Amino acid sequence: MKAIAIRRYGGPEVVEYTELPDPKVGPDSVLVQVRAAGVNPVDWKVREGRLDGLIDAHFPLVMGWDAAGVVRAVGGGVTEFEPGDEVYGYVRKDAVEHGTYAELVAAPVRTLAHRPAALDWAQSGGLPLAGLTALQALRAVRVGAGDTVLVHAAAGGVGHLAVQLARAFGARVIGTAGERNHDYLRGLGAEPVAHGEGLAERVRALAPDGVDAAVDLVGGGAAGLSAALVADPARIASVADYGVRALGGQYVWARPDAAGLAELAGLADAGRLTVTVASTFPLAQAASAQALSAEGRTRGKIVLLTG
Repeated sequence: MKAIAIRRYGGPEVVEYTELPDPKVGPDSVLVQVRAAGVNPVDWKVREGRLDGLIDAHFPLVMGWDAAGVVRAVGGGVTEFEPGDEVYGYVRKDAVEHGTYAELVAAPVRTLAHRPAALDWAQSGGLPLAGLTALQALRAVRVGAGDTVLVHAAAGGVGHLAVQLARAFGARVIGTAGERNHDYLRGLGAEPVAHGEGLAERVRALAPDGVDAAVDLVGGGAAGLSAALVADPARIASVADYGVRALGGQYVWARPDAAGLAELAGLADAGRLTVTVASTFPLAQAASAQALSAEGRTRGKIVLLTG
C-alpha cells in the first residue's frame, strides 16, 4: 500500500510517500480502505518527536489518527461491521506506528462508527478527533441548556465543532476569533469576540455576570483568563494547557469512543452539525498539509484524500 511514513523524528524533510506492507487485521479489528484522513496538529507534533515521552513509537511510522473509508475485511471476532460498510474513526492505538495517512488501516472496532451519511468523505475524515475533542471537553464541563459557554479559538478545527455542539445542547456560545472569522462564527450561532488584550472586558460586555463554562482550545493563558470569568473553576476545560488543573479545571485528551462517534454522526445526519473543510491535499502532499496546519490560522479542517 501507499502511505506517508517517517523513519526518524524531524521536520517536513523526514516525510516519505512510500510503499509499505498491507496491515494485518486482528480479531477485533477491521481493514479500512481509507478515502480521507484528517490532519491534526498532533500529527506534526508526533513527527517532531514531541510526544515521545508519552507514547511509544515504532519506525517506519505512519502518521495520522483520523480516517473515513470503506471496510474491506473484518477480524474473526467482529460483529459490528461487515465488508462494504462506510465507517469513520479516531484510530489512536497504544503506540504510534500504523496510522491513517495510508491507503489501508487496520482499525480496532472500539475506534470506529458508521460514518455520517450527510457528510462527504472529506468532512467525514476531518470529524473524528476534532469532534470527539469538542464533545468530551463540553461534557467535562457539563455544558447544557441555559448555559453560557466561552469557546477560545472558536473558528478552528475543534472550535467550530464545539460551537455547534454547545448550541445543539441548548447553550449560548461566546467564541473568540480574529475579526475575519466573526461573520463565520455568527453563521454557526456564536457571538464572536476578538481575542487578545482586553478579552475579559469584551466578554463581560456580552455577559456581565460572567460565563458558566469555558473551553480553552488554544493555550497561551486562555485557561487563566477564563478563571476570572467562570464562577466554578471545575467548569474550565483545556485541551492545550495541562496547567489548567492547578486552577481547579480539567485537562482533556480525547479518547477513542465509538458511542461518541455515533452521537456525532447522528447530529450531523440531523442537520445540527457540519464540518468546514478549509483545504484538501492528495496523500502524497501530506508534508504541505502539515505545514499549513502548523501555521495555526486555518478555519475548520485540513484533510488528505487518498483517491
